[in-house]
Amino acid sequence: QQWLRRFIFLESIAGVPGMVAGMSRHMKSLRTMKRDHGWIHTLLSEAENERMHLLTFLELRQPGYIFRGFVLLGQGVFFNAFFLTYLLSPQICHRFVGFLEEEAVTTYTR
Repeated sequence: QQWLRRFIFLESIAGVPGMVAGMSRHMKSLRTMKRDHGWIHTLLSEAENERMHLLTFLELRQPGYIFRGFVLLGQGVFFNAFFLTYLLSPQICHRFVGFLEEEAVTTYTR
């Protein structure tokens, strides 16, 4: 049950980078009035993919109110930190997401 709780928490946070990056690129495209050449769709699709992973794990276990509160807190902190970092350096954020994906592979194959 511990591993399932960990998976649910990680997947609830994992959708944040795609949403932040997609939103930021969308706003930049509107601001500069230039095409994005498919990046927005790709990033938002990644966020949707992570959400589907979360919904799959939620079929196995329904977390309680305390756990959901920690998810809300974690998402709030991570969203704001990632958003500010993405505004300063998108490259660092994309590398960080690559690191997170490798950690996810390690976590899921253990």
